[in-house]
Amino acid sequence: MQVMKNIENYIYGILLCLSLFLSSCQSEKTGKIGQKDWLINNESYLAQVIPSEDGKEITISNGLIERKFRISPNFATIGLKHLISQENFLRSVRPEAQVMLNGEYYDVGGLIGQPIHNYLSKSWTDSLANNESSFQFEKYSIENIKPRLNWKIREEWLPKDVKWPAPGKELIVEFKAPVRLSDSTKLEVLFDDNFSDLNNKWRIFSSKEMERNSFINEGKPGEIMAGVNNVVYAEMDFPDEATVVQCKIDPGTDQSASWGPGLALVFKEKTIKINLRPGNETFGIWDGQQELERGTLKEGKAYFLRQNLYGHQVVCEYSEDGENWNELAKITNSEKPEAIRLGKMDHAGGKMDGQAAGELGRSKIQNFSIFGRPISDHMEPYSLQGIKLKVHYEIYDGIPLISKWISVENHSEKTVFLDNFVSEILAAVEGESSVEGESDWRLPNMHVETDFAFSSMSNRKANHSTVHWKPDSIYTSQVNYALETPCLLEIHPAIGPAKSIERGGTFESFRAWELFFDSHDKERKGLSTRKMYRTIAPWVTENPILMHVRNADVESVKLAIDQAAEVGFDMVIMTFGSGFNMESGDPKYYREIKNLADYAHRKGIALGGYSLLASRSISEEDDVINPVTGRPGGTAYFGNSPCLASSWGLEYFRKIKEMYQQTGLDIIEHDGSYPGDICGSHDHPGHKGLADSQWNQFKIISDFYKWCRSEGIYLNVPDWYYLNGSSKCAMGYREVNWSLPRAQQEIIERQNIFDGTWTKTPSMGWMFVPLTEYHGGGSAATIEPLKDHLDHYSQRMANLFGAGVQACFRGPRLFDTDGTKAMVKGWVDFYHQHREVLNADIVHLRRPDGNDWDGILHVNPDGKEKGLLMVYNPLQTEISREITVPVYYTGLMDEVHLKNQDGISSTLQVDRNYNISMKITIPPKGHQHYVLN
Repeated sequence: MQVMKNIENYIYGILLCLSLFLSSCQSEKTGKIGQKDWLINNESYLAQVIPSEDGKEITISNGLIERKFRISPNFATIGLKHLISQENFLRSVRPEAQVMLNGEYYDVGGLIGQPIHNYLSKSWTDSLANNESSFQFEKYSIENIKPRLNWKIREEWLPKDVKWPAPGKELIVEFKAPVRLSDSTKLEVLFDDNFSDLNNKWRIFSSKEMERNSFINEGKPGEIMAGVNNVVYAEMDFPDEATVVQCKIDPGTDQSASWGPGLALVFKEKTIKINLRPGNETFGIWDGQQELERGTLKEGKAYFLRQNLYGHQVVCEYSEDGENWNELAKITNSEKPEAIRLGKMDHAGGKMDGQAAGELGRSKIQNFSIFGRPISDHMEPYSLQGIKLKVHYEIYDGIPLISKWISVENHSEKTVFLDNFVSEILAAVEGESSVEGESDWRLPNMHVETDFAFSSMSNRKANHSTVHWKPDSIYTSQVNYALETPCLLEIHPAIGPAKSIERGGTFESFRAWELFFDSHDKERKGLSTRKMYRTIAPWVTENPILMHVRNADVESVKLAIDQAAEVGFDMVIMTFGSGFNMESGDPKYYREIKNLADYAHRKGIALGGYSLLASRSISEEDDVINPVTGRPGGTAYFGNSPCLASSWGLEYFRKIKEMYQQTGLDIIEHDGSYPGDICGSHDHPGHKGLADSQWNQFKIISDFYKWCRSEGIYLNVPDWYYLNGSSKCAMGYREVNWSLPRAQQEIIERQNIFDGTWTKTPSMGWMFVPLTEYHGGGSAATIEPLKDHLDHYSQRMANLFGAGVQACFRGPRLFDTDGTKAMVKGWVDFYHQHREVLNADIVHLRRPDGNDWDGILHVNPDGKEKGLLMVYNPLQTEISREITVPVYYTGLMDEVHLKNQDGISSTLQVDRNYNISMKITIPPKGHQHYVLN
């Protein structure tokens, strides 16, 4: 086992050395010799926005990650690379965003014409074309990063040197609404044929199934005689400069359906066809994958058919008079056509006959035209004149992290309706290739999350409604035969927002963050993720020591405040079931609570309370309405929940704000926060219907949390609301485990901390200590009377304070004797003495299993103490072990000065894998700590 561990450490050391070497190479390129690993020293990695010398490109970079954009003929991402690992994350150009306005989809920026989508060659960049139907690039500006919420900092809860907002640069890219050809726009005529004779550009294909099949019937070109299910058509090459192909067809006596006469564009990978289906009196569309029926044909009527190429969309239309056109389909396609087909084709625009020829019929191609560019200035906006769309990119100093969001500004004279949006479309290099496909695909080596997250205590699950890894349907040269590789990142809400943007108004989307890893090592990826949270949500580094007082009467709360002040705790929270009523609305009750808050403040203690929001029923009028049944209940997350946009919901938040303004309380523990429920009600005052129900409810809860932070109110929220102001949620535990025997709780507690701190910093997760009974278990599970279980109580303190993790110490008191008080205060003093390193980061050494030692290493290369090693012994006998400790992330590269808890010092050499070997001795059922410098 130890041999395997040594091999793992050796490989780990090699990977870290390679990362450092690559960092040094990059430093030499930029003239910054000796620059260190960004996770140890990131001071030199400063965000920049860099225009190219030729004015065609712009790059955002911080020396760790770069995203490169083309700005002509339109704005698009053409490069995304990690500069340390040299890994390329982009394989194909896509629009920068997409919006649905007034019921129509519009791309934002983007370029088209990439020949394949496995990779993007620099040699292709100049040949990429503008998508004229998308929003068009106008200009960009550069600003310093601005705070996205007003945070009233409480320095007493924070480590030193917290920066808000995080330093870096914001690139703001402005787009104008696209224009399109109006029906009266004159186009350059490239080719026109009325079939008085057969032009030599046409190549004729005629089925041999029936002798009479012909494209030249009785000497008349363009008159088709053919069986119902036979193929007869003419084909020519597609001119490069063409934008519209158009024909007029009289179906005559032809009674075909799928094989009816029509017009097709032939692409490398597919064909798009529009045709007349006189056999069932409809128009037909083949969109490259399926056959569609649209509209109704009038008997004996000739029709104009046309296909318009707007950027990477093909718009299929018909007209009765050649002037007024009706859209049948809009089909996405990024390639240029290779050929045009005119006449009777198979269902997919090809040359296959049907199973039976059917009766002969005569149809006539009366005219065919190919058009190029407009020759008049008459262009018409897509009903969006005065709409400005901005795409925002933030790049931060010292971390390979980019944030992105969009805003829509209405400078028009009318209200515009935003149905939905996609704020990021990234054709990423696939995380793995698999011919048959996988049930659990490996995704690209990056982490993505948004501040529109809910219903979970984990970052990935909480973002399931916004972060979507999808198959890329136009990536037809991928390995997977079913084209199901999840390599297209799209960021959008699952429903809505369905928002009206009034004249002069602005809509702003939620924000997304993309963190690019430079390694597949689990620890390094965890360190990177945790650094991201410290950077973009520094309130998560607040780590006050808190008690949950079991009863909210005046004497119980004062006792808790007194004891908390005596031992050095920071907060008292009137816990669930205590009788505290955040929804009271009673001025007399406000005065009572204000007196308690004032008392706590005089003692240096912050005071707050608990409120349950969701997972309860209020009334049929105010609960979330199930859109299927039209009744409350059966929602996606809880059986019943109130709608935050109901009358009750709006009043609930008004009351809470009033209470905290009237009382001066400092903390809100908000249980059962908004889980993302949609609501089918049309009677709630805060939303109009189903489509805007999720967006509006989330806006209510997130605006409330941001208000709390502006007032200096600390937030405990057991869901992933960190990016909206919450400092803590549960580290991750099962509540009924606190009803198990005390000795089992000790091991489980350390396991929960070990597992939870892969994605959470120690300060981001709370644990739980049942001073009194909680979820059963009786006297074997609880600590009261405290003096009778002092060893266990002390071990729980060692687990928690030794990890830098705070717990909900839930009960009526923190100590019952002077001996208990001394023990508690001793551990609080330990935490305060080593607070800087304990609140830093964790390197995971050995997971608790109850059979041998377990431990973690706190690391802080910028701190006074570079590391603090905590090791535990779950056994009844003393153990001695020779262990290997990876010290790379302490920043100690040559030697380590070690001091144990008894004050005994030693010096150890760091090997070339950045490890030290040391002997530890841990007493029975005990622990040991060492400070590293």
